[in-house]
Amino acid sequence: MLEIKNLHAAAGDKKILRGVNLSVGAGEVHVILGPNGSGKSTLMNVILGHPKYKITGGEIFFDGEDLTALKTFERARCGIFLSFQNPEEIPGITVENMLRTAKQSLTGEKIKVLKFHKELLALMKDLQISPEYAGRYMNVGFSGGEKKRNEILQLLTLNPKLALLDETDSGLDVDAVEIVSAGVAKFHNEKNSCIIITHNAQILKHLPVNRAHIFLYGRIVKSGGSELVAEVSEHGYAPFEVEP
Repeated sequence: MLEIKNLHAAAGDKKILRGVNLSVGAGEVHVILGPNGSGKSTLMNVILGHPKYKITGGEIFFDGEDLTALKTFERARCGIFLSFQNPEEIPGITVENMLRTAKQSLTGEKIKVLKFHKELLALMKDLQISPEYAGRYMNVGFSGGEKKRNEILQLLTLNPKLALLDETDSGLDVDAVEIVSAGVAKFHNEKNSCIIITHNAQILKHLPVNRAHIFLYGRIVKSGGSELVAEVSEHGYAPFEVEP
């Protein structure tokens, strides 16, 4: 589904990604682990085409299509979703209106308002989000945990092929992580894929991890199975240290 070949990227004059290679198949869950500042979030943003970052080498293929020159909205329409580490507040646009408009943009089909409202409320109930939040402006005045659950609400509503989850569990208490983890598990199936950046293995509780990757100095330095997650939890990143 996703094929990244020798990817290099920079923000201005600063080189961040230094030869990333990653292959993700349909139905797979991949976990990216690494210390702060290693380039994990940059990788996620580059996959989705954030204009702050410039690809200086390598290629990104999604479902066989070269994404390298596509704009962000074009990549989103291909079926890629990014859950932000720090979700933005968007005054003036309600949660329900934004999600309905986004889904219409992706599918190209007119969505019936009442039908969508009922489906949205059912998802909100699963995520323990109060129904009144559907009419509130996107993330405005939301707590950190509410913003993260709202990200998963967007994921379930838009139902992409590839979910990029950038520390969606950061700053959450144990109960909130459980809700978010269950929400991601509800989304995942054999036809879609997830790449998850996390420092907390609890979000993986309901998910089968196919591959884990250690990210240091802008590249993947080691890949393996789910045992890598436990190894990092116990020993940190020192055993994987490499030259910058």
